[in-house]
Amino acid sequence: MDVFKRKTPEEILLSISKLHRGSLKIYIGAVSGSGKTYHMLREGHNLKGQGIDVVICAVSTLQRPETVEQLGDLERVPSIHWMKDGVEQKDLNLEALLERNPEVVLVDGLAHQNREGAQFPTRLEDIKYLLSHDISVISTVNVYELEGTKEVAHKLTGIEVGCCVPSDTLELADEVRLIDATPETILTRLGEGHLKGNKDAALFQRGNLGVLRELALRLVAEDVNDSLEAHREQMGFQGPSGATERIMVTTQYHWNGSIYVRRGQQIAKRLNGDLHVVTLRKKGKTLTKEAAAFRRSIMKLVEKVNGKFEELPISFRRCIPQILVDYANANHVTRIILGHSKQTKWQTFLQGSVINGVLKRTKNIDVFLVADRASQEGERILPAHIHTPKEPYKFRRLSKQEVEAKIEKIKRGRFKVYIGAAPGVGKTYTMLREGNDLLKKGIDVKIGLLETHGRIETTQQVGDLDILPRAEIQYQGVRLQEMDTEAIIRLRPEVVLVDELAHTNVPGSTNKKRYEDVLDILEAGISVISTVNVQHLESLNDAVEHITGIRVRETVPDSILRAADEVQLIDVSPQSLQLRMRDGKIYAMVKVDQALNNFFKTGNLIALRELALREIADDVDERLESMERKSSLRGPWRRKEVIYVCVTEISQADRLIRRGFRIAHRLKAVWHVSFIVARHTNDEWKTKLEMLEKLTIRLGGEFSYQEVLNRNQIPRDFAATASKAGATQIIVWKTDLIKKLLPHASKMDVLIVADYDSWQTSRNRVK
Repeated sequence: MDVFKRKTPEEILLSISKLHRGSLKIYIGAVSGSGKTYHMLREGHNLKGQGIDVVICAVSTLQRPETVEQLGDLERVPSIHWMKDGVEQKDLNLEALLERNPEVVLVDGLAHQNREGAQFPTRLEDIKYLLSHDISVISTVNVYELEGTKEVAHKLTGIEVGCCVPSDTLELADEVRLIDATPETILTRLGEGHLKGNKDAALFQRGNLGVLRELALRLVAEDVNDSLEAHREQMGFQGPSGATERIMVTTQYHWNGSIYVRRGQQIAKRLNGDLHVVTLRKKGKTLTKEAAAFRRSIMKLVEKVNGKFEELPISFRRCIPQILVDYANANHVTRIILGHSKQTKWQTFLQGSVINGVLKRTKNIDVFLVADRASQEGERILPAHIHTPKEPYKFRRLSKQEVEAKIEKIKRGRFKVYIGAAPGVGKTYTMLREGNDLLKKGIDVKIGLLETHGRIETTQQVGDLDILPRAEIQYQGVRLQEMDTEAIIRLRPEVVLVDELAHTNVPGSTNKKRYEDVLDILEAGISVISTVNVQHLESLNDAVEHITGIRVRETVPDSILRAADEVQLIDVSPQSLQLRMRDGKIYAMVKVDQALNNFFKTGNLIALRELALREIADDVDERLESMERKSSLRGPWRRKEVIYVCVTEISQADRLIRRGFRIAHRLKAVWHVSFIVARHTNDEWKTKLEMLEKLTIRLGGEFSYQEVLNRNQIPRDFAATASKAGATQIIVWKTDLIKKLLPHASKMDVLIVADYDSWQTSRNRVK
């Protein structure tokens, strides 16, 4: 982007108008009781502490103790009270607010409808009026109160929603922050009488709370993605960000066109990606009656599955790969879906191969080839319904093993994890606050391990909690400290707070990793509340390096999150996080500039935030599916998948294995790693091989190793092994062996993963 380019008169006027307009911040949650008002009021106190003039108007605490406490000494501008159906309503007193003229107004209920005869019919219009008078506003809204999600929420949960705001409301905001709360948290608050509502109402059913929570997570993730793309465009970055998937299906006006679209839609839903469908049409050529019918059918299907359809003109067949790749690059596509080639060797030689042409031109885009099972074996390509086994007869006597498994689950402590996009979002702060809340209820809570990093706000949250002494371990002549797991188990508190789940213990400790200590504590019947950042998840390690350029060394297996009873996201916007950093609330002031120019760069924080939102949305969806709900947003996965990851080189093998795991997990697939190489016997090779096997097993896959005499044998042997095992999809690097592998693998889906080294091109500026 040319920063020296002269602004147009319109751009100048827009910039000037923004100087005289207040800012809008919206707190969004799944349902009432998520904590939106609490956090809004807390921010009001923080702003007041910075010398900013803050008032509140039409704020509803609903007499929740924590929220009432947050009112503190904030100045209140009286609202206009009126009754509707026997319930008191509060309208903003615009005249009083303009006369008072504060810098910031805190106001609840963005979707509120005003009384008859009010200056404006809705609160949203009231807020726009205040913004136009250079008064900033912070407000709250529930996800089902947005027009765009109202219908989806009703369809999935049956909840009837009254007042709502236009679907583009979030786009008006300068900042949107999600207040995440697990269904367990909401139901606990309801049970304690801190929420208004009938506990038997549809809104407070556990499954419906999960659906609304996932809806909120995905909605904010989409909003964050828009801001990420705008930022990358402004900075001149090219290629996909690494935070989201965008699927492109290439098809023709043919009988199998709908099959490719359906396959693309299934993949896009499971990977939470956007779907683009493109067809190629020769310039000036009139379609046959049959082709025109297929065209209408495909366009209708793409519209039905919420995809984007485009028809790309071509002149010659040899232009096809370049046209497809140009479109993919322009639309930030991460995966191109094609059909297997049906050409003979001579046709490929004379006419060229579209697949080879695409592979040659793509750098940071995966290529997915749809299996050709239908034409060769007459199998159904569209997935058949997999019948869920019926629940065993309730009077059946449990086996000894089943009894033992249930007893172990009953004895095990409860596990909750707070997760965030980066250090400083407030995970430890929130964990300590919850610990004190539990302590007030008479629950025995101790701090097993706390890392405040010198943050004053965090230290203040320790309150009445006891911090257990750490164990001292002698290492290389130095006495170092670690969490005393044995002492915790011996003391047997009801709940223990453990910071930084991904921490690596000092050599000589009982366990290598802190999460292993946590598992021991849980097995002892002690509940644990812990914290972790999204970049520490094992399977996201490569995506995080792609986004930030930094390799995170300390990781936890993804299974740790799945083992948790609750996983709750602490969401903070990049602007707020960077402001905390500049104020010295995250790191010491001497480290601030370095952090802001590296890990805490705006683009990194936006992408990591989106990654965290999508990851927790997936976690919520997985939990909904485990409840056998049909209303999870991604929909049920009814195809039985078996995935084989083909590793032929030690270099970057761990990246391919992690990628295989993430895909297998999303598709609920059994997965294997097959390492086939020409003979290697040195000790260094064996060590690396053992590491790869451990990684595969840690992520829940099966690992096999095979040596061949000649490298050229690998494609045929691998395809035969995968086929014999009933593989439906194989995953391989884009190497020189691909051309030889594809003819042997036409009956399977093939995912050709872009070379990792080329990912770095997306971090380069356009020249």
